[in-house]
Amino acid sequence: MAGSTDGAEGPGSTVPCAAPAVGAVGVVEPEGSDSLKAFGAVVKAFRRRARLTQEQFAPLVRYSLPTVASIEQGRRFPPQDFVERAEEVLDSFGTLRGAARHLSRRPGLASWFRQWAKLEAEAVALHTYECRLIPGLLQTEAYARTLFVNQLPPLGDEQISAQLTARLERQRLLRERPNTAYSFILEEHLFLRRTGGMAVTRELVDHVLRIAELRNVEIQIMPQIREDHAGLHGPMQLLETPDHRWLGYCEGQESGQFLSDPKVVSTLQMRYARMRSQALTLEDSLSLLRRMRGST
Repeated sequence: MAGSTDGAEGPGSTVPCAAPAVGAVGVVEPEGSDSLKAFGAVVKAFRRRARLTQEQFAPLVRYSLPTVASIEQGRRFPPQDFVERAEEVLDSFGTLRGAARHLSRRPGLASWFRQWAKLEAEAVALHTYECRLIPGLLQTEAYARTLFVNQLPPLGDEQISAQLTARLERQRLLRERPNTAYSFILEEHLFLRRTGGMAVTRELVDHVLRIAELRNVEIQIMPQIREDHAGLHGPMQLLETPDHRWLGYCEGQESGQFLSDPKVVSTLQMRYARMRSQALTLEDSLSLLRRMRGST
């Protein structure tokens, strides 16, 4: 079973944005969320000081009401643009910026993945190719739990719970960022493996089909029989930042590599573009998933 902490896609992963570099060896960290709760309490205090309700505050910082509520409750890591907008709207004298600088830890996420997850939460486009397991953003709770339960060395119940929470929290991005374009290329065998059993796979296929209905999500299946394949170097992720820079991320079993070298990123973009033409079309991909659903 690949991965382990909420890594990019596997059972694990995320990292506060730092210099472009190779990720460090990952260790599963059962991290507390006290700093997130403290930050949320500060936001709430300044919001109330400004005599704003959450309903009034949300449009001012250009985030949804559920996102604002999650941040104030300490359940969601605040994106940098939220911090800047809240600082301005609430006139908090630099308090929110200062508090945000201490939010370097995220519950249930591997140390090597935090940098990418921070960028992922603000990306205007995210491209993912996976050949090992269903990407974390598309997993059901049952599928993700299967990965965590089968992790070696074994995880404790609290670790599994923290990682499930982090995994499901990340998935909110697909619906809460409707202007972000998400593209996924998935190998057909990921569904044929029936990870977790037939019932888990059936639920997974149904879930992926529902996600594919979102206007900002494209899902393509790479057929099992494919004579030419540009993705033989392994899984990859690419994202476009708000200032239109492209960055890459590749994850191994116990580490992740953040890539910013334009030449390397260009190579990954070239491979991803070729895979898009090699995979089934969007319509044929969904048709294949529906047939799979009927046979599981």
